Amino acid sequence: MTIEIRTVAPARLREWIDAIESASGDRVTDEAWPYVERCTEIDRVLGAYDGDRLVGGGAAFSYQLTVPGGHVAAAGVTAVGVMPTHRRRGTLRQLMAAQLADVRTRGEAVAMLWASEGSIYGRFGYGLATLNGRIEIERERATFASPATPRGSFRLIDRDEALELYPQVYDPICAATPGFFGRNRTWWENDVLPDLQSYRRGAGNKFYVVQERDGHAVAYVLYRVISEWGDVGSLSVLQVQELMALDADALRDTWQFVFGVDLIHRIRARVGPVDHPLLLMVSDPRRLALRVVDGLWLRIVDVEAALAARTYNGSGSIVLEVADGFMPELAGRWRLHVESGSATVTLTEDGPDLALDVADLGAIYLGAFSFAQLARAGRTRELTPGARAAADALFTTPTRPWCPQVF
Repeated sequence: MTIEIRTVAPARLREWIDAIESASGDRVTDEAWPYVERCTEIDRVLGAYDGDRLVGGGAAFSYQLTVPGGHVAAAGVTAVGVMPTHRRRGTLRQLMAAQLADVRTRGEAVAMLWASEGSIYGRFGYGLATLNGRIEIERERATFASPATPRGSFRLIDRDEALELYPQVYDPICAATPGFFGRNRTWWENDVLPDLQSYRRGAGNKFYVVQERDGHAVAYVLYRVISEWGDVGSLSVLQVQELMALDADALRDTWQFVFGVDLIHRIRARVGPVDHPLLLMVSDPRRLALRVVDGLWLRIVDVEAALAARTYNGSGSIVLEVADGFMPELAGRWRLHVESGSATVTLTEDGPDLALDVADLGAIYLGAFSFAQLARAGRTRELTPGARAAADALFTTPTRPWCPQVF
């Protein structure tokens, strides 16, 4: 059986997504399809064809990814799947090769994705680049160590007003937090804010709340409620889908608002930074039941451009030898020379100080992991004594990376 990877014509886009969704036993509903279609970049949609029949494929979004001290053009890989009838035949490998070649042609330095299974994408050069925390707490246990009167006021708003106010909070946080990606108006309108019945999965409608201070939006929260009642009262669960705040006071106040919603038994938040500030705000952090899961997986496709796009700590120079088993033509040896945080990156024939796989570089790139941590896991090789510590001194970043949204 010969599988061919090629682009998908606009007229066959719905057929394509149905083939993708069959891989996970799901289906995009007629209600959701117009929103999916408006977000889809048709020229980035790849199909796996058995003859003329679509049997799988993948796509990507064009993002600006926040990295330490800057931004880099990134491909947000999404909707990857192969029909059950065509698995275990090398189709995914063909698809990944075609997609990464396209990413490089477009001049994007990195590709990133959320993995359906963590074991799948490491063999294609993706490294675990961010972690995400999930919290769950009983409402009666959700108390603060130092309660305070909110500095601002809260309003329930509709989707149209959220479209205008939420970016005022999100954009500054995005600009400062590695792992975030910029959201344009189309993304807000068709992915973040819609309240589709098919996306509720047993929960109720979406609530849009904004906190304002001196007439300006300083925080917001999106949430749903799974309503359930027992013999002695509410068993309902409030699901925080996204909560953003511009400063510590706004963050505390908005969580205090969430914890104060009546007739709720339990609060869940699906994603957040691992070093969640709530751990230091609540009176009993154990009750948050913090769970750490994998977040973004990142694949470097242009080492020089990726390393030059971010800033570093202090000054120094180090030679990295990067192996790439999936795209061996991208392997090489680079000198990273840093002056007062800014880097120049050049190919070199000088002896390497550190040797690592491209997946290891993806794990280090945003600052989620250090060279020392990778070494403890038996990854990377130190070829010059002290090089690992020197590299960690350069790569360290004060802000832990995380990504607020699965795409």
